Amino acid sequence: MLYPMTRFDWTLDPFRELHRLQRDINRLFAGWNPPVDQFPALNLWSSPDEVVLTAEIPGVDPKDVDVSVIGNVVTLEGERKEDASIPAESFHRRERENGKFMRSVRLPYEVEADKVQARCENGVLRVTLPRKESTKPRRIAIHAE
Repeated sequence: MLYPMTRFDWTLDPFRELHRLQRDINRLFAGWNPPVDQFPALNLWSSPDEVVLTAEIPGVDPKDVDVSVIGNVVTLEGERKEDASIPAESFHRRERENGKFMRSVRLPYEVEADKVQARCENGVLRVTLPRKESTKPRRIAIHAE
């Protein structure tokens, strides 16, 4: 008896769930590092007067990035465009993704949205967000009798 030839369906990989579980466990023990698949990678820190956000955006034209602030949430939105000078059929390996991206981060306090400054240098976007005066801690004098 002849059996028809069928292709192996790679979507029925018996180890797929095991790989997913391993990836989830690795994320659990990775500490506070963000998942690798998020773009752009961000750092955020604060001082008493401001919050500073840096984002790695190599290969992205700063003109293709929008920074917006609503309340205490800052959003980066943009697009990494494909290099049109390289024909698609000539790639041997292609790991850098192209396309639109968006990251939103909740800030520790509200900022002065009209005083936010952003600059890009060597593929790193730096956004400086001054803290609202009303959210700054105030020193209260204690009077003794």
